[in-house]
Amino acid sequence: MAYYVGVDLGATNVRSVVADAQGEVVGSARRSTPTGPSGIAVTEAVLATIREACSDADVQPHRITAAGIASIGPLDLAAGTVEQPANLPDSIDRIPLTGPVENLVDSEDVFLHNDTIAGLIGERFYGPRTPDDVVYLTMSTGIGAGVAVDGNVLNGWDGNAGEVGHMTLDPHGHMTCGCGSPGHWEAYCSGNNIPRYAQHLAEREDISTDLPMADLRAEDVFADQTDPLAHRTLERVADWNTQGIANVCHAYAPIVVYLGGSVALHNPDTILDPIRERLDDHLLVNVPDVELTTLGDEVVVKGALASALTGGTGERRRHS
Repeated sequence: MAYYVGVDLGATNVRSVVADAQGEVVGSARRSTPTGPSGIAVTEAVLATIREACSDADVQPHRITAAGIASIGPLDLAAGTVEQPANLPDSIDRIPLTGPVENLVDSEDVFLHNDTIAGLIGERFYGPRTPDDVVYLTMSTGIGAGVAVDGNVLNGWDGNAGEVGHMTLDPHGHMTCGCGSPGHWEAYCSGNNIPRYAQHLAEREDISTDLPMADLRAEDVFADQTDPLAHRTLERVADWNTQGIANVCHAYAPIVVYLGGSVALHNPDTILDPIRERLDDHLLVNVPDVELTTLGDEVVVKGALASALTGGTGERRRHS
């Protein structure tokens, strides 16, 4: 029997699943993404989760037919690596992926994708609604998008299409992104940066608050929306998100925008409702449906798995 592996390498967690030829998951594993001392530690974590998922499925790694890897970027597809990821420490400058995974599973059929492109593939392959023009947008540790236009998934020559979190939304650049550049969408609205943005607003606008400012987390901002600082922060986050999605819509004219990632999945009403209310005022093109991903936190790993099952194409499964 043939078996396939899907891997989701994020800035926070690494997850692997093993599935049979019908795409039925028979084994899984998850662990935290290492923060050092080097990229090799991240590679080893990826390999460890594959071994653990194989063990959970009672399958030896060398019996794997093909593997799909969904990873944070930027990617070097030719080398099969991640290069200087923005949301991991600077000591992690290069993460080898395809070569070590090929060696582990004893197969050259290892396919690497940006994680948001994999999310798009997962939504189109497994989801109930698969239009030809669609965007999958993740709001998590970082922000990124997978885009399909006229049924074609946009990968980019180097696999890095869709890095929309690094669009400049604020020309004044009051906040600095994890990549080091000012004014990026991700600098205001990602899970990593919402607490920093709240602290910036508290100082700049002298807003009173009962939030735990010394150790503020994104969860704290979403938890008490009656707090003046939390309310102000989330209003501004909604404005930035609407502007960012409007830019994506003007570029690609999607019929549907699916949102995923921990920030959106854990706070769907707070994130989605303001975007739906405001988006029409920002657009000259068709206003898309803005929906939560139908696959929850499995959308990216299922996209990686779909890539393995389809020889790297992610060709969508047609639904009746």
